[in-house]
Amino acid sequence: MTVTGRSPVQPCSASAARICASGRSALEGSRDLVFRNSFKDIEFVLTTLGDAGTRFEFECYDTSHLYNLAHFLERGLVKPPLFVQTVFGILGGIGPHPDDVMHMKRTADRLFGKHYRWSVLGAGRNQLPVAAMAAAMGGNVRVGLEDSLWIGAGKLAESNAAQVRKVRQIIEGLGLEVATPDEAREILELKGGDRVEF
Repeated sequence: MTVTGRSPVQPCSASAARICASGRSALEGSRDLVFRNSFKDIEFVLTTLGDAGTRFEFECYDTSHLYNLAHFLERGLVKPPLFVQTVFGILGGIGPHPDDVMHMKRTADRLFGKHYRWSVLGAGRNQLPVAAMAAAMGGNVRVGLEDSLWIGAGKLAESNAAQVRKVRQIIEGLGLEVATPDEAREILELKGGDRVEF
């Protein structure tokens, strides 16, 4: 299918062939994969790592995941402020439509009130549009090659840094400021590199 005004996706260049091959292989390998994520398993991780002072990033791929997180919050197994990363555009999860982004944000607001930090992850070609929308709504954003190989329509990103520069342009274009590393550690209530044991 060709969309007017856009070039069809081109095969990977030689420099990106390895990345494309590994990504394609991972996707094909996941077609028949059942990812075990039972409530018992989650509770084990939350208690074991939580008791050790771990700060969690809670990736939520659909509204049901927000309700699952609320369940663990009500039981006292997670402690606010929660860092909620809503994920858009992954097969089997919520889509990247603006209504989907707003629905996830409204649901998280209702369930967690002021007790969470909201961030988004847009997968594939949705990375930058979803990031722009979330930033405009007061959210935090995540970008990187783990989530998307693209930096624009039909253009492969050269690096994570290139994607970070691009999203920084978007954020600053909205009249917002990007947090410094120290500010980010404070916002996320991280203990800092001097207090970890690895």
